[in-house]
Amino acid sequence: MEFKKINYIDRKTGNVLVENVPGEKFLKFLYYNPFGKLPLELLVKRKFLSALYGKKMDSPSSCKLIPDFVKEHNINMEESIKSIDEFQSFNDFFTRKLKPNSRAIQREKGVLASPADGKVFVLENINKDTHFFVKGEKFTLEDFFRNKSFAKKYDNGIMFIIRLAPVDYHRFHFPASGLISKSKVIDGAYYSVSTHAIRTNFRIFCENKRSFSILFTDQFKDICIAEIGATMVGGIKQTYIPYTYVEKGDEKGYFFFGGSTVILLLEKQSFKIDKDLLENSKKGIETKVYMGERLGISQIARGDDF
Repeated sequence: MEFKKINYIDRKTGNVLVENVPGEKFLKFLYYNPFGKLPLELLVKRKFLSALYGKKMDSPSSCKLIPDFVKEHNINMEESIKSIDEFQSFNDFFTRKLKPNSRAIQREKGVLASPADGKVFVLENINKDTHFFVKGEKFTLEDFFRNKSFAKKYDNGIMFIIRLAPVDYHRFHFPASGLISKSKVIDGAYYSVSTHAIRTNFRIFCENKRSFSILFTDQFKDICIAEIGATMVGGIKQTYIPYTYVEKGDEKGYFFFGGSTVILLLEKQSFKIDKDLLENSKKGIETKVYMGERLGISQIARGDDF
């Protein structure tokens, strides 16, 4: 497969931009060079490497990495509750909280909000689109969940893939209001979830460590919220209380250092995807979104709410 730069669409301007990917040359070697397969399988995908790196990012000495990282990636620190010199480690910076109202959350009933900052790709029908977009790959919901009943529940449903790059805000939130279940953890590998890696193997979502929970809602039926681990992600931390009622925009948890992914699964015929996100995805390109931004509307509840 040919290695290509990652293009995405800035939703606010409609412009096509090229993503600045940290460690891009290394990713090219691991996932596109036959000589990269050995270190990928023997070392990079293993838990101990990501755990070791995560521990390094927890050390006070890692603070020295913060100023250059902020400058290189033009991160808006005006949104952060803490200033650069207040962080205790790079992970402390990486999991930073934002000031209230830093994100405009679409709170209208029947509107699904993005759970995170990132680049979104949507599959309108999981069963059909995975075969169309990912030729030759055998992605199945049963492999993803390791559970037949959940696989059946979301059969032919909608999948939102929200990919968080290392430069993004790394806390994730609830896309709607409802009753939230506990989080089920499925152990697995630590492949990269960069678009560079996913292009070569969509089954990474079935192979990496992941957690998922179910948000029971009136507006959207039952939404599955899944968090995917990745290379150099030191951990996935859930901060919510299971079996409680949560409001749209409430914090659900955060990722430690590394690029990560949040996946939303919606039941079939329950939702209308925003046109621009769907059209961009059909062209094979992601769209930049921010936490709280609209992804589409419910097809269940109609009337005064719309």
